[in-house]
Amino acid sequence: MSGPDFDGRRGRWIGAPVRRREDPRLVTGRGRFLDDIHLTGLLHAGFVRATVAHGRVHEVDLTAVREVEGVVAAYSAEDLGLGDIVALLDRPPEEYTPTTMPILARHKVRFAGEPIAIVIAKDPYAVEDGIEAARVTYDVLDAVVSEEAALAADAPLVHEDAPSNVLLDVTSFDTPGVDEAFQESGCVIDLVTRSARQNALPLETRGAIASWDERDEQLLVQTCSQVPHQVRTVLARSMRLPEQSVRVTVPDMGGGFGQKCVVGREEIAVAAAAKRLGRPVKWIEDRRDALTAGFLAREQRYRTRAAFTAEGKLTAIDADIVCDMGAYSCYPFTVGIEPLMAAAEMPSVYQLPAYRVRARAIASTKAPTAPYRGVSRPQYVLVMERIMDLAARRLGLDPVEIRRRNLITEFPYRGVNNVTYDPGSYLESLELAEKTLRAEGWYELRERAAAEGRHLGIGYSCFSERTGYGSEAFAKRKMTVVPGFDISEIRMDLTGSVVVTSGTMNHGQSHETTFAQLVAERLGLDLAKVKLRQGDTERIPYGWGTFASRSATIGGSAVATAATRLGEQLCVIAAHLLGTRVENVELDGDGGVVQLDDPTRRMAFEELADVAYLRSHLLPKETPPTLTATAAFDVPGDGTFSNATHAVVVEADPGTGQVKILRYACVEDCGVVINPKVVEGQARGGIAQGIAGALFEEVSYADNGEPSAASFIDYLVPTATEIPDISVDHLETPCAFTESGAKGAGEGGTIGAPAAVLNAVNDLLWHTGVQLESTPVHPEAVLTALAGAHRHEKASTPV
Repeated sequence: MSGPDFDGRRGRWIGAPVRRREDPRLVTGRGRFLDDIHLTGLLHAGFVRATVAHGRVHEVDLTAVREVEGVVAAYSAEDLGLGDIVALLDRPPEEYTPTTMPILARHKVRFAGEPIAIVIAKDPYAVEDGIEAARVTYDVLDAVVSEEAALAADAPLVHEDAPSNVLLDVTSFDTPGVDEAFQESGCVIDLVTRSARQNALPLETRGAIASWDERDEQLLVQTCSQVPHQVRTVLARSMRLPEQSVRVTVPDMGGGFGQKCVVGREEIAVAAAAKRLGRPVKWIEDRRDALTAGFLAREQRYRTRAAFTAEGKLTAIDADIVCDMGAYSCYPFTVGIEPLMAAAEMPSVYQLPAYRVRARAIASTKAPTAPYRGVSRPQYVLVMERIMDLAARRLGLDPVEIRRRNLITEFPYRGVNNVTYDPGSYLESLELAEKTLRAEGWYELRERAAAEGRHLGIGYSCFSERTGYGSEAFAKRKMTVVPGFDISEIRMDLTGSVVVTSGTMNHGQSHETTFAQLVAERLGLDLAKVKLRQGDTERIPYGWGTFASRSATIGGSAVATAATRLGEQLCVIAAHLLGTRVENVELDGDGGVVQLDDPTRRMAFEELADVAYLRSHLLPKETPPTLTATAAFDVPGDGTFSNATHAVVVEADPGTGQVKILRYACVEDCGVVINPKVVEGQARGGIAQGIAGALFEEVSYADNGEPSAASFIDYLVPTATEIPDISVDHLETPCAFTESGAKGAGEGGTIGAPAAVLNAVNDLLWHTGVQLESTPVHPEAVLTALAGAHRHEKASTPV
C-alpha cells in the first residue's frame, strides 16, 4: 500500500474529519506544559541582559547579586566556561562568514537583551531582585539598526571578521539571456519592497527545566523545542558531555512557528547551572524578553526588475535581496536561512526563462533571526504577485489573466532555478478562487462602492510551498548539518494496541490525530488503539523535529512505512499459524489477519501478540519474539510542492485609513488530505499570521538599538475582531513519492496572505496614483493616499 499507485484513500481513516484527539486534555486543563512541571528542590533562573545594543563589556559584577536574599547562585560566561554555538555553511570565505555565539556574552554585546549572566534563586521574585542587583559596565559603541547603516562605508562592525557587516553574499542562477530579455521587453517593472521585523509569537514562550540525575549520571532537560535532538547535540558539545549523558524531552508545547526549531542559548546555561548546583533549575521566558530578545524574522528588502513581452509573458527577473539577520547565525540553519530560501524559490508558480539573483545576509545589532512560518516565502511571493499586478496595469490586462498566461501548467516542471516542481493545481486553484469572488458579486460591489465614495479593493496571490525538504534539498544550501530523514518505530502489545514513535514534534499540528489515522489505515486498527510518542531523545534514535511542513510528508511517511512493516510481520506469523502461504493472507481492516481462500479462518492481532510474546516457541523459525518494526524515510530530490490561491476583498475607512478585510477565500492543494479539519485549521491559523504581517505586526528600533515593542501595547497583534471568516476549498493532487500522497500544509496560509492583502489595498488605491510596497500597511499611509486623491479631485472640479 505504498508508492505512486497508492493515493492514500483506501479504508476509512485517510480523509476522515476526525476530531483532534489532543483537544480533550488541552481544553480541560489536563495538558502538561513546561511551566506546569514542578520538581522537588526546584530553583528558578533568569538572565542579566544587555541594556545597550552594541558595546564592549568592561566588567560584569555579580557580587551584589549573590547577596540578595533568596539568590542561590549567579554565573557569568567565565564562571560556566561553556563552548560557543557556531553554525556553518560549506561555502568559501567570500560567500559566507560564520559567527560565534557565546552562551553568555563575554567581551562584547551585540543586541539589547543579549544574555550576560544567569541568576538562580529560590523563587522567581528573588531572581528578579538578583537581576536588578547586577552591575555591568560597557564601552558603548554605535548601534547598527538599518540596512543603510550596516552597509555604509564607515559602519561599525558587528563582528570584526565580517567586513561591511555582510555575513552571506551569493549570486545565483545568472542564466543566459537576462540582459537581452530586458533590452527586448515590452514592459519592465521596477519594484522595491520591504517587510518589517516580526516575532513568531508562540502562545507559550521559550523555557527549560534541567536536572542532574546522579544515579544515571545523566542530565535531563525538559524544554519546549521543535528539535529536541538538536538541543541535545549542541548542549552536549557546549558542556563537553557525551550525548548519552544528556536526555531531552518535550512536554505539551504551546506553539513554535519556527522560532523554537533552532537551539537557543538560555536552555544550555540553565542545564549547566543545574549540573553545577546538583538541583533542578527552571527558566520560563517572560513576554518582554520574548518580544525583545527572542529570535525574530522577516526583515527583508527586495530590489527587483521584471521583464514582460507586450502580451504579458514574463521573460526575466533580476533581483537583489538583503535580509537583516540580526547579531548571530542561528543553529543549525545559519544566516542563510532567509536569503538562500528566497533566492532558490523566488520564481514560485510562474514559468520564467531567465533569472539572476543576488542574496545577502547582513549583521545588525538586533536579536538574531530564526525561521518563522513560511521563511522568506511571504516576502518573495509578495514581490512576484506585486509584479504581476503592476504589469497587468501597465499592459491593460486583468490581474487574473496575466497570472493565467504565466502559471506553470505542465508537470513535472524543471525551473530556471534548477528545481523540479511535481504536479500541482496552479491554474485550477486560481480559476476557482476567481469564480468564488465573481459568483458572490464582489466585482459588482466594488464598482458600486466606487460610485458611492467607498474604497474597495480585490487582490490575489498564487504561490507554491515546497514541503518535506529532504537531505538532498538541504544539502544544496551547503549546510554542514543537513536535516532530512525521519525515523519511526512501532510496537504492538498483547492487547493488539500499538505505540508509534516519530522524530517530528507536535506543537499544534495534531500529530496525535493524523499520525494515528495513518497507522490505523495501514493496519486496519481502531484509532483508539494507536498511541503516538514524540519528543524524547531516549525513545527515538535521531529526529529532525517539526519545521518546513515536514511532518506529514517525511515523519508521516516514516510512520506509515513502519506500520506497513509491522503488518507484514503479522501476516507472516498468521500464515504460519494458519498453515498457509503468506501470499494467501492479508490484513482484514478490522484488527486481524484473514486467510484469502477461506475467509472463515482469521486471527485477531491479540492472538498473534499472545503467540509473539507469551508462546514464542510457536513462531516461525527466524522470526524474533517481538512485534516491532522500524522505518526511515527521506524525500528524494527537491521535495514536493503544495500550492494555493488566496483571494481577498478589503475596504479602507476614508476617515482613518484602517483596512478591513471583507472576504477571504483560500483554495489550497496539499495533496491527499489526511484530515480536512486539521488542514483547514492550519490554513486559517497561517492566514491569520499572514494578515498580522500584512497589516499589524512590526518590531522597530530606536537609533541606539533599543527595540520599540516590549509589550503588546506596542506590538500590535490582531484579535478575532480583525481576522475575518476564511473559506477553505480543497483540491487534491497526490504526491507520487510520499507514503500517503500528502504534501505539507503547515505554512501555506502565512505565505499567501501578505501578497493578497497588499494587492487588494493597492487595488483600492490605484486611482490615487499611490502604491504601497511595504508591510505592514500603516493606516496613515492609506489615509494620506486617499486624502491626496480627494484633494486632487476637489481641485479639479469646476466651480
